[in-house]
Amino acid sequence: MQLNSIKPAGGAKHAKRRVGRGIGSGLGKTCGRGHKGQKSRAGGFHKVGFEGGQMPLHRRLPKRGFKSALLKFNAEVTLNELQSLGADEVDLLTLKQAGLVGDLVKNVKVIKSGELTKKVVLKGIGATAGAKAAIEAAGGSLA
Repeated sequence: MQLNSIKPAGGAKHAKRRVGRGIGSGLGKTCGRGHKGQKSRAGGFHKVGFEGGQMPLHRRLPKRGFKSALLKFNAEVTLNELQSLGADEVDLLTLKQAGLVGDLVKNVKVIKSGELTKKVVLKGIGATAGAKAAIEAAGGSLA
């Protein structure tokens, strides 16, 4: 194989559309833009979603749902993650250092997912009712 013999696969390249090059090209005179109107003119276009002054679809439909900007400050930790952490006392700083929660997090809650067999004392960390029962059953506590 030589460099001068390399060609793209058949059908991979299309001939460029040459508009305004006479009747025979099929794209002469109006160049495929039709007659008159905003879309036929140079620079004549509108915003995405614009419907000619009619109330656009994205404004006609009702808005639903809400995502709080404060969610980035909240995090969850499972019982399995506490088990694998290997610390007797767990607070926000130890979770951040272990990489279980992000640096921006201010509120952490333990959720009941998995099992906990080791005694763990939580300081400044919340827990769901099921997680609290599991922690206390393992001999731990919430401070």
